[in-house]
Amino acid sequence: MVVSSGAQAQIGVIGAGSWGSAIAWLLGEQGRHVRFWTHGADLAEAINTQHQNPRFLAQTRFAQTVVASADLAEVVSGAESLVMVTPSSAVSEIAQKIAPLLAATTPVVLLSKGLDFTSDRLLLEILAERFGHPERLAVLSGPNHAEEVSRGIPSGTVVASSDADCADYFQRLFATPNFRVYTSDDTVGVQLCGAAKNVMAIACGLTVGLGYGDNTLAMIMTRGLAEISRLVIACGGQQQTCMGLAGMGDLVVTCTSVHSRNRAFGLELAQGGSLEDYQSRTQMVVEGALACRTVSALAQQKGVEMPLCELVRAVVWGGGNLDKEIAALFQRRLKAEYES
Repeated sequence: MVVSSGAQAQIGVIGAGSWGSAIAWLLGEQGRHVRFWTHGADLAEAINTQHQNPRFLAQTRFAQTVVASADLAEVVSGAESLVMVTPSSAVSEIAQKIAPLLAATTPVVLLSKGLDFTSDRLLLEILAERFGHPERLAVLSGPNHAEEVSRGIPSGTVVASSDADCADYFQRLFATPNFRVYTSDDTVGVQLCGAAKNVMAIACGLTVGLGYGDNTLAMIMTRGLAEISRLVIACGGQQQTCMGLAGMGDLVVTCTSVHSRNRAFGLELAQGGSLEDYQSRTQMVVEGALACRTVSALAQQKGVEMPLCELVRAVVWGGGNLDKEIAALFQRRLKAEYES
C-alpha cells in the first residue's frame, strides 16, 4: 500500500471529543484540509462558526482548513485517509455506517483505546471485518493527553500496522517538530497496552483515594505492566512493545497525570462516587471502566492471571468491597517476581 500525502488532500477525522479535537488541531496546524465528524449538527455549526470546540478543549482554536460536519458521507467520501477517534464502545457501530462510504484503498488509523465491548476482541479485528483490506489499517497509541498535544507540548507516539507502507504513511501524516511518531508492526501489543493501561490508572486512582503512598503507586504500575505483558504475549504481541511508548510510556502518564480521567474516576470511586455520576458530570467516557470487563474476559480466555484488572472489575461492576479486594490481593501466594 503506497499513498502520497499532500497538504491539499482531505483527511477525515471521525469523533469530536477531546482527542479527536486535538488531532484535528494537529493536522490543521500543518495546513492539512480536515473534515471533522461530529455527532450533531449544532456542534458542527458551533465549531465552524467559532473555530473552537465548545465542549472539549474549548481554548484550542482550529485552523481555517479544519471544517466540521455532522454528515458521515461528507467526511468519508473523497478522504485520502480516515482517522477514527470515537469511544471504543462506538467503533463497531460507526464502522458499520462508514463501510459503504469507504473506498477500498483508503488508509484508516484507529486512535480509540479499548476492546470491542460485545465480543472482547481487538478493535482492528472489527475494522478488518467491516472494511476489508486489513493491510490498510493502523493503530496509533502512546502517552498523548489531548490537553498537552493541543498546546504543542512535545509528545511521542507509536503507529502500528501489519503493512510497513501504511505505518510509514501515518507516521508522515502526524509527525511534527513537537509530535514525534514511531512505527511498529505489533498491532496486537499496541492495542492491548492502550486498553489495559486505563484499567491500571483506575487502580492507581483507587489507592490515592484511600490515602496510600508513592510506594503503592509504584507497585501497581510495575505489577500492572507485568500483567499487561503477560496478556500481550499470550495474544501474540511483542514483549518489547510493553516497554515502549504505547506500553510503559502511556501507563506512566495515565496513572499519574492530572489530565487522566481514569485515574480521577478511581479516586472518586474510592471516596464513594459512581461511574454514572462521574461520566454525567464530566461528559467524559471512562474507557478503563469498560476495559476492566473486556480485558478480564480476554485474559480468562487466554489463561492469563491479571489480579489488578480483576480487582478493578470487581469494584466497578461486581459491587466488591474495596478494602476486602485489596486485602485478598495481598494474601495471594508469594512467588518469584518474574514467574509467568
